[in-house]
Amino acid sequence: MAALQFALPSIAGGRRRPESRSIVRPVRCAADRQALFNRIAPVYDNLNDLFSLGRHRVWKRMTVNWSGVKEGDTVLDVCCGSGDLAFLLSEKVGISGKVIALDFSKEQLQIAANRQSERSKACYKNIEWIEGDAVNLPFSRSSFDAATIGYGLRNIVDRRKAMEEMYKVLKPGSKVSILDFNKSTSSLNSSIQDWMIDYIVVPIASGYGLANEYHYLKNSIKEYLTGNELEKLAAETGFSEAKFYEIGAGFMGNLVATR
Repeated sequence: MAALQFALPSIAGGRRRPESRSIVRPVRCAADRQALFNRIAPVYDNLNDLFSLGRHRVWKRMTVNWSGVKEGDTVLDVCCGSGDLAFLLSEKVGISGKVIALDFSKEQLQIAANRQSERSKACYKNIEWIEGDAVNLPFSRSSFDAATIGYGLRNIVDRRKAMEEMYKVLKPGSKVSILDFNKSTSSLNSSIQDWMIDYIVVPIASGYGLANEYHYLKNSIKEYLTGNELEKLAAETGFSEAKFYEIGAGFMGNLVATR
């Protein structure tokens, strides 16, 4: 199994958890968001399956395919969480390729490394887990043939800097594929999305003692960017092409940007 590396120090602390829904506030700083993902790490995968009825696995395969990754490539998965995209990428690059998976949550990375040790495919040994910051990637310029981010850009405070970092470490002509919730411009879709979070997501999360953590989801989507805004951000940070795709009945979206 590849070594679990902690390249950058963990950010400790964060705000005290709110005690009721009425005082829930957006989680705004990096330390708060890191603390939140550390707390939800033990049940993150189970909740993803419940909330999406398993469809998140289809969306993640689409994300990997859109990245243009191929056998033998060296690829980067930013905000890797428990490793779903990293494992899919490793299957694409094969034993001759390399996957670098980075996240700022030590707990998520440990779960990912444990999952790696339990899997037998030879290609999974090519994944290296690194604790690091998406707005300060510890890699040289033009290091990667492709990159992915799954449900991560929305949770980065300085999204412009994160996109600039992705541009820096990608090789010319390579792509980054970014999966996340869609901040829809349709009032109907937005209303349905809010209803699902309030009456499905949060009640289920409350059964795991994580109601306050998942109240954050609705605020984070409202503070995110629309598809057009994501395309504009990619262009402004140097990417030559950018295309946003609505998927999952318009509740999810994927930005594909070419270096």
